[in-house]
Amino acid sequence: MSGTDPAALQELRAVEAELNERWPETKIEPSLDRIRALTDLLAEPQRSYPVVHIAGTNGKSSTSRMTDALLTGLGLRTGRYTSPHLQLATERISIDAKPISPEAYVEAYRDVAPYVSIVDSRSDVRMSKFEVLTGMAFAAFADAPVEAAVIEVGLGGSWDATNVADGKIAVVCPVALDHAEYLGDDIAGIAKEKAGIIKPGSIAVVAAQPAAAQKVIMERVAEVDATVAREGQEFGVLSRTVAVGGQMLRLQGLGGVYDEVFLPLHGEHQARNAALALAATEAFFGAGADRQLDVERVREAFAGVITPGRLERVRSAPTVLVDAAHNPHGARALADALSSEFSFRRLVAVVGVLGDKDARGILAELEPVVEEIVLTRTSSPRAMDPDALAGVAKDIFGPDRIVVEPRLDDAVETAVQLAEETDDPGESVSGGGVVITGSVVTAGEARALFGKEPA
Repeated sequence: MSGTDPAALQELRAVEAELNERWPETKIEPSLDRIRALTDLLAEPQRSYPVVHIAGTNGKSSTSRMTDALLTGLGLRTGRYTSPHLQLATERISIDAKPISPEAYVEAYRDVAPYVSIVDSRSDVRMSKFEVLTGMAFAAFADAPVEAAVIEVGLGGSWDATNVADGKIAVVCPVALDHAEYLGDDIAGIAKEKAGIIKPGSIAVVAAQPAAAQKVIMERVAEVDATVAREGQEFGVLSRTVAVGGQMLRLQGLGGVYDEVFLPLHGEHQARNAALALAATEAFFGAGADRQLDVERVREAFAGVITPGRLERVRSAPTVLVDAAHNPHGARALADALSSEFSFRRLVAVVGVLGDKDARGILAELEPVVEEIVLTRTSSPRAMDPDALAGVAKDIFGPDRIVVEPRLDDAVETAVQLAEETDDPGESVSGGGVVITGSVVTAGEARALFGKEPA
């Protein structure tokens, strides 16, 4: 990382090695006892600032970043906790809309480590990596101090470590199937778990949902006597037009219409995330039918939003895009954006998927919009073997549209060459594109390959 002290990075890696000796984020034991014990020892830092708590299957990180940008733009000092990271662990804990430094991350760990040891000694199960990180974030935000914290759920909702915070605002992004081995394959059951972040007296800001999910979420709202704002009823996207570098939006907020909002992100799904973030921010400030946020500051905040690894352009000529889609719902949103907002003559996908994901579902969503696919793997121990991935892909793409390149850098180079190919010697090779996707790890390693700094 440019401008970062090598010694600080080395210390950060040492802390990560310590954390990686704990249960990974993919292994959960449904209990809030350990994180609650830690926050009790830390004097409940998560209660020293109001929280916007964000759950859902897809769109959590983008909605978190937009909400953070709006709160910051409207004058608050914020903390943001998201997961997983793309490139560097420090991305998970942001203060003032920027990742904390490696030095601050190490300090946050050292500050909570003695208390983590106490909790470990009292429990049959040691604290997981995610539980420790959550405690670090809560403490870092209290120490800053922040005036508002945007907290993204790690997995699920009710039993997620972040749920020891009581969100003043509870945001439920679209619910779909993902993490079936932990959350099951029943939409209503998944929605019930995610709706667990809606607390008594809170304001629930709810994205449009499948009917089964919506029913369960509204039952939770009634059960805890929360106030609700629903996409498509109290707020939503009134119109959007594709613009250079993003899209121009007209949003219906809780406090009225916000027009001429430029969002430097692609896809209808990002427009809907923007409407969700706006409604959450309005609810946070108490905006309503008779009170609107400062429209100019809202416009400025949205115009400055950065969401790394979400249809992010990392190269031109040919265009190379990176997207962290890692389940069929995310891949469908990616495919829709690629077909509606780009006009590639030839589009090639580089795909690396983790072994516990629905590879077939992801590939099936991408198939209609890409000419060829280059299958690869990342450095993650959970990465699916590219030959095994090819076995899945052959049923969907046929053998002639598939290339296997085990190394990501080779896969990208091959995809660029394929994107630039043309059958007509007189035809320009411009207009080719490459999209690199399949997992958060794939997106992160691709960003690093193109020299992008963590953000």
